[in-house]
Amino acid sequence: MATLDDLRTAALALPGAEEVSYRGEAWFNVGRKTFALTSGERAILKLERGHQELLFEIRPETFQPCPVATVKWAYVAYDGLDAEELAQLLREAWAQIVPKKVSRPYFERLTVAT
Repeated sequence: MATLDDLRTAALALPGAEEVSYRGEAWFNVGRKTFALTSGERAILKLERGHQELLFEIRPETFQPCPVATVKWAYVAYDGLDAEELAQLLREAWAQIVPKKVSRPYFERLTVAT
């Protein structure tokens, strides 16, 4: 089972990521853009729209829609994930907010390293 510590470790390992606190919850940003935040026993992630729709359908016990303003984010229950899957989802969320000139080299390095 993934934990808040797993989320924090994986999120802060991403280029430019920093943690801020808002109303007692941890928010993970690059600059002023948020890609993940905590909400009690779950996270809220900015996942790619098609991927989150698939996750909502096939794993509703772990992934639920979270409407934020005009953008749909995903509630993600920690107990439905392991640390590596959470890290993968965080990389996806991070890639949603950073420029491609930042995310592409990062993912290329990951591919070479594995």
